[in-house]
Amino acid sequence: MLGNTRQRVVFAGLFEKPLSVEFTQPSQSSDGGVVLLRAMDEKMGLTRRIAEALGDGRQPGKVAHRLEEMLRERIYGIACGYPECNEIARLAHDPAMKLACQGEAKGSHDAPGRQDERPLASQPTLSRLENAPSRTALMRVAYAMTDAVIDREKFRHRKRSVRRLVIDMDPTDDPTFGGQQLTFFNAYYDNWCYLPMLTTLRLDDEAEQFLIAPVLRPGNAKGSLGAVSILKRLLPRLRAAFPQAQIYVRMDGAFATPEVFEWLEAQGLVYVINMAKNPVLKKLAERLMKRVRRLVKKTGHTEKEYAEARYKAGRWKHKRRVVIKAEVTVSEDEPEKEPRDNPRFTITNLPLAPKNVYRFYRQRGDMENRIKELHHGLRFDLTSCPEFEANQFRNLLTAAAYMLYQQIRQDLGHTDCEQAQVWTLRERLIKIGVRIRETVRRIVIEAPQAYAWWTTWRRLAIALDASP
Repeated sequence: MLGNTRQRVVFAGLFEKPLSVEFTQPSQSSDGGVVLLRAMDEKMGLTRRIAEALGDGRQPGKVAHRLEEMLRERIYGIACGYPECNEIARLAHDPAMKLACQGEAKGSHDAPGRQDERPLASQPTLSRLENAPSRTALMRVAYAMTDAVIDREKFRHRKRSVRRLVIDMDPTDDPTFGGQQLTFFNAYYDNWCYLPMLTTLRLDDEAEQFLIAPVLRPGNAKGSLGAVSILKRLLPRLRAAFPQAQIYVRMDGAFATPEVFEWLEAQGLVYVINMAKNPVLKKLAERLMKRVRRLVKKTGHTEKEYAEARYKAGRWKHKRRVVIKAEVTVSEDEPEKEPRDNPRFTITNLPLAPKNVYRFYRQRGDMENRIKELHHGLRFDLTSCPEFEANQFRNLLTAAAYMLYQQIRQDLGHTDCEQAQVWTLRERLIKIGVRIRETVRRIVIEAPQAYAWWTTWRRLAIALDASP
């Protein structure tokens, strides 16, 4: 077996007796919780939808690894902390990963959950998979992933109507360090990069912002590039799934263009969009800023006030409502520093008081946490393939892993993991040392009796249709 070729290590002076560590157990795995990812995947039908969107043009007689199996290997590998193809390929003989990727669900054409003697796909095979999809196929995959999330949320809210949908759109940078196709220098980020755009969906007052439309863009892309196209794709699906919901859109200053405003208004959408400072806006805010400066001199602390006005930029066809936050900040750590003006502006048609409009806009700040999870928890920025389409596919696979984690987190409400980040969920629920054995009637996963998070794990498993 694979493990028998590995040398042991000995700690001769650590304890009273020499301690020998041997990597020789073929039936054990350190990723025993990967079955939770498979169970959630079956609930969503995520990899099945992606496989159907891609299609498989290979000759059946020459296929060693089914397309859905390879997609599971890649997506579950990213979720388990192996973002590179060569890292996941090292687990080709891992029993838990093989069970999750190769085992067929109940009702399929093969025996339910039966373990396969074949190893999982190798690094060259997975690399060919990443480089195979065309741009059209990738678009179909993106549509399929969006539908998987919307259908899951529609089912989850089947007993109560959703009244509010909030769409957040935000660009982020993906630094590049090679000769990747369509990587460019971006002056704003002061780096060579791609410029992905992420779109999330929040339902009513729930905390989760579900990723529904990740798009990789060239490094020199205009901030609003693709925004209207994505919304055109999303709106019919959202309105069909949640017909009673009012749709709100929040965006940062990169999207404050006449085309975006006009399209949102034509669709009857409520929007709150940040607007970059300019001399005209500063002049509108000056009277309020003077009042706040006087207030800061009296209190010695940061102060802010809110107001609104009508504003028309150069290429706009008509005036729009601008909400002004006049703020003067005082450094608590260095009070000897001069107070700093910090006026902010948002363009909106939301019929609320200015302070409440800005409070609603500030909630999109949680989008930064979603971006951090993708970058630091799942390596969303690992776009090292030479071809742009291959890097887009990597982004989609990473997004699929994140979608699984978001749905898992949603099922962990009122537990100690309900607000856990991706890396915490992985450490607590996925990274479990287990032994796997198969009998005539069942497959048994034996986990440590002293496992610290077994109550949370068991609750999640039951939510995913396991029997207590």
